[in-house]
Amino acid sequence: MRRFLTVFLVAISQAPSSLAYTPLSDDSLRHLTPKSHTTSPSQSTDSDPAPDPDFDPLHGALLAPILHPRVPDTPGHARVQEHFATFIRTHLDPSWTVEWHNTTSTTPATGDRAVPFQNLVLRRDPPWIAARGADGEGEVARLTLAAHYDSLYRPEGFIGAVDSAVPCALLLFVARAVDEALTRRWEVEGDSGGLEEEKGVQILLLDGEEAWVEWNAVDSLYGSRALAEQWEDTRYETGSSFSTPLEAISLFVLLDLLGAPDPNIPSYFPKTHWAYQHLAKAESRLRKLGVLETQPKRPFLAETEKDAMRFRGFVEDDHVPFMRRGVDILHLIPSPFPSVWHTMDDDGAHLDVPTIRDWAKIMTAFVAEWMDLEGYIMGKTAGTGPAEDTILDRDEL
Repeated sequence: MRRFLTVFLVAISQAPSSLAYTPLSDDSLRHLTPKSHTTSPSQSTDSDPAPDPDFDPLHGALLAPILHPRVPDTPGHARVQEHFATFIRTHLDPSWTVEWHNTTSTTPATGDRAVPFQNLVLRRDPPWIAARGADGEGEVARLTLAAHYDSLYRPEGFIGAVDSAVPCALLLFVARAVDEALTRRWEVEGDSGGLEEEKGVQILLLDGEEAWVEWNAVDSLYGSRALAEQWEDTRYETGSSFSTPLEAISLFVLLDLLGAPDPNIPSYFPKTHWAYQHLAKAESRLRKLGVLETQPKRPFLAETEKDAMRFRGFVEDDHVPFMRRGVDILHLIPSPFPSVWHTMDDDGAHLDVPTIRDWAKIMTAFVAEWMDLEGYIMGKTAGTGPAEDTILDRDEL
């Protein structure tokens, strides 16, 4: 169980002075997040749409392989790890680094038997930084996107579709969606010679978030606690821009309990309210462009004008070990939680696929803007003949 902690939070919401956040043009938003890729006249009818190739609960290439029990140290858990590995090999640029962070811990449910927990860390840095090896690791500010992939130990057979198979699938989607644009941007712009802050993307698929018996400080967050502790103790080369992997996290964005209809995502932290506002702006623009499918009574991210005195609490989750060590957090978790939370109904049948697709588009737009990908989005030229790839150049927009 995640606990909601009531505290009094006061801070100034202001973007770091070094951050360059470049909004995408309307054309880039349309090309990056097309209205629909799920149906075609030959594949579907109005009454029987074709299954979504990524997010269909039964057949979606990203989501379906995660929708089964994923208790750590079980065959189902190992199958999901293999799914992640296959996706990386098949769909991502080879320049992504892949690391497994391994740890073990006893749990109240397993007694003296130590359970292995394995966090997957994906990282893509500018190529001239990656070429330096260890000498360059401390020179990149990394936007860090995270979700947990384990599922509850009890009740037996629990799937955890919103908790958190869907968030994991969303992160895979985002990595694939921005991959080619990152390559183009870095090929065109090259090394600034230190004149601009180097930015990279980091994805954490965390293990052991769920409590085995009852949520408390030691029976929860097994993977994230171990990873945050290790990163605090890991030192980059002397003279690097950042001293540790924790310091190199420019923003830690945690996705959890997403995939149910009509989510309400509060802004939990005043210090990162500016980032929440950027994400909400992306949602608003995508809705105005007609790119999003859902028509909720209120936006997913509705607290853009939240008063500083109303930040009074947060939900305990995988971000806490990082937050306690000074990392800035943007937590994307609904309040109230979905009605299926920690029940056997948290399965594929109770997901809302249009909502999932909208989250994929919103998150992709946010990451593309954070990574300054305006001008590097590959689109399709309009016309009656075969579509041709074209790069939307900065000067042409």
